[in-house]
Amino acid sequence: MPLDPKARLEELDFSKLGLKVGLEIHQQLATQHKLFCKCPAELVEEDAEDVFPRRLRPTRSELGEVDIAALFEWRKGRVYEYHAPRTASCLVEADEEPPHPLNEEALKIALAIALALGAKPVDEVHVMRKIVIDGSNTTGFQRTAVIALGGHITLSNGKRVGIQTICLEEDAARKLGEEGVKTKYRLDRLGIPLIEVSTAPDLNTPEEAQEAAYVIGQLFRLTGRVRRGIGTIRQDLNISIEGGAKVEIKGVQRLDLIAKVVAYEALRQYRLLQIRDELKARGLKPEDLDNIEIIDVTDVFRNTKSKVIKRALSRGGRVLAVKLPGFHGILGVEVQPGRRFGTELADYARFWGGVGGIFHTDELPAYGITSEEVEKLYEVTGARKGYDAIVIVADEEKKARKALEAVIERAKQALVGVPRETRAALDDGTTRYMRPQPGAARMYPETDIPPMEVTEEILREAEKLVPEPPAKKLERFVREYGLSEELAKQVIRDIHLDVFERLVEKYKGKVPATLIAYTLVSTLKNLRHEGVPVDNISDEHLDEVFGLVAQGKIAKEAIPDVLKYLAEHPGSTVKEAIEKLGLGAASLEEVQRVVDEVVEQLRSEILERGERVFGKIMGRVMARLRGRADGRVVAEIVKKKIREVLGSQ
Repeated sequence: MPLDPKARLEELDFSKLGLKVGLEIHQQLATQHKLFCKCPAELVEEDAEDVFPRRLRPTRSELGEVDIAALFEWRKGRVYEYHAPRTASCLVEADEEPPHPLNEEALKIALAIALALGAKPVDEVHVMRKIVIDGSNTTGFQRTAVIALGGHITLSNGKRVGIQTICLEEDAARKLGEEGVKTKYRLDRLGIPLIEVSTAPDLNTPEEAQEAAYVIGQLFRLTGRVRRGIGTIRQDLNISIEGGAKVEIKGVQRLDLIAKVVAYEALRQYRLLQIRDELKARGLKPEDLDNIEIIDVTDVFRNTKSKVIKRALSRGGRVLAVKLPGFHGILGVEVQPGRRFGTELADYARFWGGVGGIFHTDELPAYGITSEEVEKLYEVTGARKGYDAIVIVADEEKKARKALEAVIERAKQALVGVPRETRAALDDGTTRYMRPQPGAARMYPETDIPPMEVTEEILREAEKLVPEPPAKKLERFVREYGLSEELAKQVIRDIHLDVFERLVEKYKGKVPATLIAYTLVSTLKNLRHEGVPVDNISDEHLDEVFGLVAQGKIAKEAIPDVLKYLAEHPGSTVKEAIEKLGLGAASLEEVQRVVDEVVEQLRSEILERGERVFGKIMGRVMARLRGRADGRVVAEIVKKKIREVLGSQ
């Protein structure tokens, strides 16, 4: 039976696949200073900065080995330009001064989380260096330290998921963009403390993986000592199925994407194993892919109508091709929705060769390449129709050759099944090749930072920061704040949990806790669904909005409009939003006047239908006041006026 070209998620039984998932959750800690210096742990946007370029290269480890992932990044030949803001970076970030001792505040927060997970803190913290030469760190490595081992979380189905390690590490520099071979970074984020919690591979379904990430993330938020917003939390996943290989998925920033990423990676590995079995059924052996010749087929495309190839040739490039024996139809097989095995080859070609992409005969004729040109390709390469596949690349000859060498290497791995690699998560839940997986050679001791003893005093301080358990917090929210149980659960799950507690305490007796809760878990969510960029709304904005509600300067009905304006006009103040929208609180006299006018318009209907006209009157009055009056106040006035009209009859 031929291999189905479509990837169908519904055919997967995760228990039969032997799916295993482990999580690595990274979260920025809300500390005053960075991990290894006294610079503020804040992102800044300013002109006063120093700029300097740098190249990074791999070095041998203490065992004389060069890490393959570092070697991969070095071969890209990139130059890194660092922007060092003077208020949020120093000589430590520039790697011109040794790091300072480990931030004790960050250590205490991390230990508090470790204790809440039931982990065992280490007696002494030793900082290690982890080689990273993608430019995200000026030193060519990231500093990290194990602070606790063991522990567990429990899922809703009763499953106990083990925690392997809890680490404290420095965040990377903030990427600003790329210009040719130059990548720009800002050093304000470099050194902000991160906690990393790594689970055992105990998760066996996409849903379990997502719930585990939620439980750990919830614990972080319960401390009230972590940062929020895009870029402050990142989930990395280690995924495998039986017969496959452990594949690392980097950079999942949205919690709601985890289940999809896991399912799609399981599907990809399942399809790659099917491809392996199909190739073996065709009698293909690894040695059949040895000594494959890279052929110059430029003459085939001298008069081509393909814009991509014409552009490459006009720049002095060449068109090179390889014949992949026995691969006919394989390159068009879908491994994830919208991504085929040919896409896997193209990823390798891009990253190892630096080319824009590839063409292959499973998709040709297309893209301006004619059937006559395809026929000529088969003739020139000696490929067999219906059995072999041909891959071509049009670019500078050196780059095209490197790209096709990578294609051949990836094709060889198809006979093994699933290659061990690091992949990047995409917004739709699929993934792309990122680099080879690093080896053990990437880690070695940091000699510039002395070990830090975890004393009894430090542990006592950490215990004070251990967060209130969710069950107790839920009960307290219902009892003290008058929230419904469902609303309380939503608040505890929400990223703004710490903001909720702070605002409720600040405006106790002035703003109902239910209004603050509803705004954070429902209003912001609804605005996001409308496409409003709610991440532009700061905690300070929320504080000021509720402060004005408490003072009676705006009505609670105005909150959605004010927040929407602030999100869509970054840099605006709450005062400016209110003025632009005309949402200053209406006086009692104005409310009464509007109610009188609407009641007079509907007098005959009131006399006919009585109090059933209440909703219609409220709708018209609130529409005219546009969120400038409290609905409860308006309702009382409307009810009174209706009674007056009916009484006069």
